[in-house]
Amino acid sequence: MMTSIAIVREREMGTMEILLASPLPSIDIVLAKLVPYMIISLIDMATILCLSYFVMHVPMAGSLLVYVITAVIYIFTSLMLGLLISTVVNTQLAAMLISLLLIVPTIYLSGMVFAIESMPVAAQVVSNIVPAKWYIIAVKDVMIKGLPAVSILKEIGILSFMAVVLVFLSVKRFKIRL
Repeated sequence: MMTSIAIVREREMGTMEILLASPLPSIDIVLAKLVPYMIISLIDMATILCLSYFVMHVPMAGSLLVYVITAVIYIFTSLMLGLLISTVVNTQLAAMLISLLLIVPTIYLSGMVFAIESMPVAAQVVSNIVPAKWYIIAVKDVMIKGLPAVSILKEIGILSFMAVVLVFLSVKRFKIRL
């Protein structure tokens, strides 16, 4: 949610002109806005993983490296979605409201609360554009089933494709808006 206000905040504060006057290309500015949130998210991921393993004794049946790679791709994709929202809206309030509105469908359509197979066909189709769905499938396969990386290449590929599309759209929208 916080990445959704990253660029719009600069526009509201009037510091975007300074960024635009720099010789940096748009992609560098957009990705630079992502770095602090990526670091915070990675620290959160490591904390949650350590707490779940050492305190709650949640077993890790598969490879920790495969899990971390999948989580990093998902985190990047989610943060890029927030940056895309930031390039589309004009105010911080609108960015936060859109982010909040996206949380509920993400929870329901990801398969975390309800099995995707039990959803209506229309909801199953829409769930394919939710990055959390592919992440949850991959994590279940790695952590619970202990499957190797080869078995989740589809999910990793879809998340990576989503990330590339979101980077492209964010950079393109950044150039249009400013």
